[in-house]
Amino acid sequence: MAFSSSAATVPLSLLPNKGIVSIIKPPSIAVNKQQRLSKPLRKLSPGYTAKTDSDHKSRVSSGVKCEALRDDTQQTGAQVYQGVYGPWTVDSSDIREVLLYRSGLVATAVSFVIAASPAFLPDGTFLNDIVLQNADIIYAIGAGGLGLSLILIHIYVTPIKRALQVFWALGILGSLGAYLSLSQPSGESLILYVINNPISVWFVGPLFVALTGLVFKEGLCYGKLEAGILTFVIPTLLLGHLSGLMDENAELGLLGFWMVLFIVFATRKFTQPIKDDIGDKSVFMFNALPEEDKKVVLKKLEEQTGQGPI
Repeated sequence: MAFSSSAATVPLSLLPNKGIVSIIKPPSIAVNKQQRLSKPLRKLSPGYTAKTDSDHKSRVSSGVKCEALRDDTQQTGAQVYQGVYGPWTVDSSDIREVLLYRSGLVATAVSFVIAASPAFLPDGTFLNDIVLQNADIIYAIGAGGLGLSLILIHIYVTPIKRALQVFWALGILGSLGAYLSLSQPSGESLILYVINNPISVWFVGPLFVALTGLVFKEGLCYGKLEAGILTFVIPTLLLGHLSGLMDENAELGLLGFWMVLFIVFATRKFTQPIKDDIGDKSVFMFNALPEEDKKVVLKKLEEQTGQGPI
């Protein structure tokens, strides 16, 4: 989900080698090159780190160090993207993080399709028996893949990201509790137990709430039709099964639709540019600043443009 700005902003960027957030000042504004930001940028997520120079020990009392941007991308040839708070580039850690995020989605989608396949396979077939015997392992792999993606997902509003992670954690705890206390004593896999006992959807439901939130974000940010449809298919099927208001044929129809959409969604993620899943990196860097330094940066931006970033 990307932000945009209709007004020119003062570039604030991460120098790849020095890790310093810099602000370009016009020649009319005097600069004291001995002044430094006293607080280091905090680590935001894997791959996003920033440090101050070793000699940055004094606090800024009357201003902020302003220095000309020396973009290393001129040497590396990396493409520069303009963000709300300044230019940014995609580095190797960004690529690794995005690929892991997408791999988690693939693991979740493939595990779900495999686990759901016995609903459409003839009873007693070799493939059907293999899936049923390993259903709990397949479920665990899918849940783990979803957890990985929720750790690495880029959402500007941190409370939303944390909420999805909380739902995932509740779903894991509920699934584990249902497995140990209900499905295992009955000699069934957790998936079969949920199918035969609709009330147990309450135990695994939060896991699918987190999944629904993720596909909603993907559909909203990137206009992915399959993700948008999944946002309605997932809760409809689970609530229909829980309430008993949906007959078996309707459930099977929605389940098959879910399987197809999920595979399309996970596959199409790899057709997107890497930068799409990063979002506006300058926003994440700004959000990593201490609150006091954020105010200083915003003040300087307002002085430059007459208004803050939009």
